[in-house]
Amino acid sequence: MSRIKRALLFTLVLLPIAIVGAYFATLMTLDTLDPALMDEAIGQVGSRELVLVISCIQPVALTLVFGFFGYILSDKIGLMRSFKFEGSKLIKAVSISLIGGAVFSLDAWTFANWIPGLDYSGAGSFAPVTWLASILYGGVIEEVWMRLFLMSLLVFLMWKIFFRKREEIPTGVFIVANVIAALLFVTGHLPMTLQTFGTLTPLILLRCFLLNGAFGLVFGWLYRKYGIQYAMLSHMLFHIVSRTIWLIAF
Repeated sequence: MSRIKRALLFTLVLLPIAIVGAYFATLMTLDTLDPALMDEAIGQVGSRELVLVISCIQPVALTLVFGFFGYILSDKIGLMRSFKFEGSKLIKAVSISLIGGAVFSLDAWTFANWIPGLDYSGAGSFAPVTWLASILYGGVIEEVWMRLFLMSLLVFLMWKIFFRKREEIPTGVFIVANVIAALLFVTGHLPMTLQTFGTLTPLILLRCFLLNGAFGLVFGWLYRKYGIQYAMLSHMLFHIVSRTIWLIAF
């Protein structure tokens, strides 16, 4: 099977996950939207359901485009592996995820005590919308965007610009691409962070860089070492572990 056919097949498999993930993420976002803004949006399109559908179109379309070209780029730079999980690699990825998820959960007992407006009082309730949005949107869609596509694109560009005469891509290129992708991931969270807290203090920025950037580096490392499926699995487990801890603790 040609590379393009494999990329198309991957995108086809990705489609239902992208739809479900985008649906729950959008639903969660709309639930936190200012009622006045929501009423305005409904007035423009006619119903809340239509607002939801329209809001889902962009993330689903981006996921399919990034998934297709990300697959091709990943294959070109040698990071696309068979979509299966192997014993020792799986154990390592799960172990990292269990520890990482536990560390991630500490936000409720650290930054939540230092940053006004960071409230975990509702973390003890099981909200399916929030869980599914975190697991599917974060674990699959964000990994397709940030690792499979963006990190792969950065590696490919740096390889062709700076090391085009070398058949093998230097390890340093993957490391630099991982760092840049993680930093861009943080940057992408800044508008929502500003909207949530109304300001960007050094402490809020530190939290954003630690929770999004540092863990993004872990997912990028797993992608480079073992394949995108391990990055996806780890990202999903991070959310499952941390939310399970909050569910028990609160």
